[in-house]
Amino acid sequence: MDNTPKLTGLDFSPENNLSKYLQDIRKYPILEPEEEYNLAVDYQKTKDKNIAYKLITSHLRLVVKVVSKYKGYGLPLSEMISEGNLGLLYAIEKFEPEKGFRFSTYALWWIKASVQKYILNSWSLVKLGTTAAQKKLFFNLRKIKNKLNLVDDRDMSEQILSKIAKSLDVSVQEVTDMNTRLKAHDGSLNAVLDSSSDGTSEWMDFISDNKPNQEECFAHSETMRYRRKLFNEALVVLNPREKDILFKRRLAEKSATLDDLSKTYHISKERVRQIELNSIKKITKAVGMIQ
Repeated sequence: MDNTPKLTGLDFSPENNLSKYLQDIRKYPILEPEEEYNLAVDYQKTKDKNIAYKLITSHLRLVVKVVSKYKGYGLPLSEMISEGNLGLLYAIEKFEPEKGFRFSTYALWWIKASVQKYILNSWSLVKLGTTAAQKKLFFNLRKIKNKLNLVDDRDMSEQILSKIAKSLDVSVQEVTDMNTRLKAHDGSLNAVLDSSSDGTSEWMDFISDNKPNQEECFAHSETMRYRRKLFNEALVVLNPREKDILFKRRLAEKSATLDDLSKTYHISKERVRQIELNSIKKITKAVGMIQ
């Protein structure tokens, strides 16, 4: 994200009146897959701002949906939405419709990246470090606590803290410190929105439930379909023995042991392991070439 998006003149800022913005974006239609594809192809050729406008406005609700998952970080909601919209602008510039997947699928990652970058910068994580593991802890601790139904910190026993630390590859002390820091910044869902037109609208009024909406379900389905297609096409680089070992070691419901496969193919366990790892490298390289 080094370059500024080229779509100057298009304003999708919610910062003046957030509640009105959240109401206004509901009027934009969600595009059908064929219409979305045709618009994306046309934009790629013409760079017409009117085409970009249709694509972007149909996904503004997706940005709000993403931002809603970061609502507990105590940061201005309007600014997080603005950052997410910036990610949307980057996505429209870089999207390649001929790849075969939906714009919403592609844009989702740019939106998340923009919002997370803003949060990390705002929280000054340098005091805690910015390793990949610590970033993972920052963005996943609250989610894990919800899954474990830890509504009270008194429920976080040493055993649970150790389990969380192990799953995120950090120390127990880092989990404890991060939990304290997040708790201090938790925002209220009942807080009145800034610049609310009636002075009583709350953020909760505009948050949908955590179940994936139809667009997200479809986007996930499209992503999985595309990944399966790439994987199946890449399998041709493996010989029968490599395919069999890879499937039995990585894809079977119950993985075969190195010992079992060494007896099947009359080779050493180390050789089985080498074939497994080399097969993964071949698949990864083949997928990259297909893309």
